[in-house]
Amino acid sequence: MERLGAAQLEQARALFVLIADVFEMDAGALSDDYVQRLMRRDDFWALAAVQDGRLVGGLTAYTLPLTRAEIRELFLYDIAVLPECHRQGIGRMLVAALRAHAAAEGITVMFVAADEEDTQALDFYRAIGGSPSPVTIFTFGADAG
Repeated sequence: MERLGAAQLEQARALFVLIADVFEMDAGALSDDYVQRLMRRDDFWALAAVQDGRLVGGLTAYTLPLTRAEIRELFLYDIAVLPECHRQGIGRMLVAALRAHAAAEGITVMFVAADEEDTQALDFYRAIGGSPSPVTIFTFGADAG
């Protein structure tokens, strides 16, 4: 599972569509310029899981520089695996690959938000060694809620 870069725009675009499809969200058409700018960012991560030449899952994440120390943490924003490919270890491998890539860059802490109602996600993150932290996230903006 490699980190996609600026040279892999079509793979990135396919990954973004897959994530939206798995989450049953409308995905707007992203311009080439937008995808190129996103994929060129050092603080953006996109990893794709491919089986037999077919995209079956992936994730996106962001590096966040801290202000209390000269370190960075990783925020896992989206992870999705096609439903027919669940329970094959793909999600686990994606997270392990992300953590390995991040560790190579000196990033040792990763966090992810999960909705309390999403028991499948909560069970997954616990199963791969995550520790839940009680927080409330507030959303602002026209698309909030």
